[in-house]
Amino acid sequence: MPEVSTTGLVAALDIGGTKTTAALVTAGGEVVGRCTAPTPGRSGAAAVLDTAAGLVEKLRADAPGVVRALGVGSAGVIDSGSGLVLSATDVLTGWTGTDLRGDLRRRLGVPVTVINDVHAHALGEARHGVAAGYDTVLYVAVGTGVGASFVLGDTVLAGAHSAAGHAGHQPSAYAGTLACTCGGRGHLEAIAAGPALAAEYVRRSGRPVADLRAVAALAADGDETAREVVRLGGAAVGSAVGGLVNVLDPAAVVIGGGVTGLGEPWWRALRDAVPAETLPGLARVPVLASTLGPDAPLLGAASLAWKVS
Repeated sequence: MPEVSTTGLVAALDIGGTKTTAALVTAGGEVVGRCTAPTPGRSGAAAVLDTAAGLVEKLRADAPGVVRALGVGSAGVIDSGSGLVLSATDVLTGWTGTDLRGDLRRRLGVPVTVINDVHAHALGEARHGVAAGYDTVLYVAVGTGVGASFVLGDTVLAGAHSAAGHAGHQPSAYAGTLACTCGGRGHLEAIAAGPALAAEYVRRSGRPVADLRAVAALAADGDETAREVVRLGGAAVGSAVGGLVNVLDPAAVVIGGGVTGLGEPWWRALRDAVPAETLPGLARVPVLASTLGPDAPLLGAASLAWKVS
């Protein structure tokens, strides 16, 4: 690790359904150490916390300075005030009700801040990534689901029930009456998320595919149905983003998540759809591609840790 001031580090955690990553971060947003382990999501909350705390301890043992605080970005609906997990999917068994802040503070002996992982990603891009310098940023993540976050100044809009950002569960004309993962119908996530696009290809072609990567490969090989599905996904997200821009009036929009890897046809459909929905005065709001990748939630969580360090 490079030499760092003895007062110049916080730790950050990104706790996801499949893997957990810890990092040491300077005040300037430089990651000076990291380690990753599979998340034991099916083994219960205690096992997940054991893994998370162990990663931080491993980094702290070799840290080139004092680790002053810990910032956590976690899957689930998080009450950032109390640090409690209010709800979570079955990917993390028993995660709902976990006292993330209290438990990790007891284990590690440092101040802890906790935020939802999509909000952490948004903060990372707004502070140190492609949206640095913008006062208000709308971040939309398109992957196995569709989430969003609105960064206002140095914080995020969490909502009265800590549930703000569920962009995938707004109605979408592109989804028709398709069933959504939340139990509703006709939501954006039912047509725009990765698994949903793979399912749409199967419906249109009658041919099975393993996942979205297979659809992307078919599109690259000239399969017109696959190409249509890729464009459909981009247009659906772009239409939704345009509506959100009308509501929130951000200075910039950042799009991230695994589905963005579908490439230029997906991006072109998205960028064409956004101004088709926005008010005339908002048509020039920049729509940017996320640049920080897996560092974004770590840097976002770290930015909050500095506030309590």
